[in-house]
Amino acid sequence: MEDGLSSFWGPVTSTDWCEKNYVYSSYIAEFFNTISNVPGILLALIGLVNALRQRFEKRFSVLHISNMILAIGSMIYHSTLQHVQQQGDETPMVWEMLLYFYILYSPDWHYRSTMPTFLFFYGALYAVVHALFRFGFGFKVHYIILCLLCIPRMYKYYIYTKDVSAKRLAKLYVATLLLGSICWLSDRVFCKEISHWHFNPQGHALWHILMGFNSYFANTFLMFCRAQQREWNPKVVYFFGVFPYVKIQKPKSQ
Repeated sequence: MEDGLSSFWGPVTSTDWCEKNYVYSSYIAEFFNTISNVPGILLALIGLVNALRQRFEKRFSVLHISNMILAIGSMIYHSTLQHVQQQGDETPMVWEMLLYFYILYSPDWHYRSTMPTFLFFYGALYAVVHALFRFGFGFKVHYIILCLLCIPRMYKYYIYTKDVSAKRLAKLYVATLLLGSICWLSDRVFCKEISHWHFNPQGHALWHILMGFNSYFANTFLMFCRAQQREWNPKVVYFFGVFPYVKIQKPKSQ
């Protein structure tokens, strides 16, 4: 949304959200939409430390790192509101979903080398096409399709998981996804009305915060399910009795 201080980055060339631009700094276009990515980075860092400390498979370390890259890309995009930076935010979103697809489906994939190879070339091709062409609505449709493809497998993991705490993680994942989607849609659809309010609820910033927790809950649930498959005796424990993470006990042979 226009208004505010003079712009260090020049005219807006990307999608503009329902937050007044350059209100707090001439270097940050959308202040709240920028800083709201910090929780996602910290949560992904916590997940990464846990994955490395307990020697989970490398796929989970890569997953947490991809969450951090996505959040950093989002910060750069919202601080500049430039088209190139928006692509730098959207392309990692697709790569991240391809990684989720691999983690969800690869355990039962008979020809295991074919899946990462296909997903790698698909992601590379998408990055090239997305860099050459501008398709805002097409990106959203494509991203939603990738998300929908992951849902059946997530549901299968949920119904086959008996642990109550692990199921709670899955429920928190769904709850944050729904709440975040409501915030995103409200910010996008009702922006004209919100612009006349004395207080902007910052729906898109809330979306960032909720998606940071959403990714953490999803990753933790998937780590639990994978540890079950590997017979690592996983348990969901709580740091300070509040913050959940997975603790495993590998057999001595591993």
